[in-house]
Amino acid sequence: MINERERNEEPTGNVALVTGASRGVGRGIALGLLAAGFRVYGSGRSIEQADLPREIRRLRCDHLKDIETARVFETIRAECGRLDLLVNCAWGGYEKMVEGGAFTWSAPFWDQPAHRWTGMIDAGVRAAFVCSAHAARLMTPRHRGLIINISFWSAQRHLGNTIYGVAKAATDKMTSDMAVELKPFAVPVVSLYPGLVRTEAVVAAAERGAFDLSTSESPEFIGLVINALFHDPNLLTRTGQVLIAAAVAKELGVLDIDGSSPPALTLGDIDLEG
Repeated sequence: MINERERNEEPTGNVALVTGASRGVGRGIALGLLAAGFRVYGSGRSIEQADLPREIRRLRCDHLKDIETARVFETIRAECGRLDLLVNCAWGGYEKMVEGGAFTWSAPFWDQPAHRWTGMIDAGVRAAFVCSAHAARLMTPRHRGLIINISFWSAQRHLGNTIYGVAKAATDKMTSDMAVELKPFAVPVVSLYPGLVRTEAVVAAAERGAFDLSTSESPEFIGLVINALFHDPNLLTRTGQVLIAAAVAKELGVLDIDGSSPPALTLGDIDLEG
């Protein structure tokens, strides 16, 4: 628990919130930002059980519940008085991919279970919208801040299932339109595409031969890229854009935690159909 003295002190470093920080890409982003010097808040349904260092402030939140989301931002406002960076990574779209022994994630849209819409659209797109609205209320008066929406290539090509494409295309369009409304306040917003990330699930799948990890990215890599974007003096020129994390890394001189330079995937490299 944060003590009263810490609560009333001006926060040192930039303040970041990473939603969906309990595991996977969100957890890696939180770790990467912490290593880069941010004061990091992480939210999620299972954040209290997450494998995270004590320096990351954990805020339990089901982002399907607006009252819980509002409480997260009120806590940050009360403890820090500001928010410098929001990374929208909350996502329920990879849950219950196998049901009754069948891999339903890739089923045609008419056979998709209803919960997948909730996991991708409500817990993904809508959660990002609500969080961005709260963040904008903290950022626009200061004319300072950055909103990152984690998205993927399924916005531009059918990958896996129809709802997945709808969710990511909506995320990118939301980014583009938010940028128009935030630009007068000098608050940029971008969609960021990771490559093949060595999350817990991907590593487990690779052990079964599902993935070749030779060109993959660590989860922390995305956090390091976001840090470089945050400090890019030309950041506002990127607002509203879709950015490829590995391409930004090469441009801004960011290496992965093992010293490697992951390749920037293109649309032609993506194949989840086969």
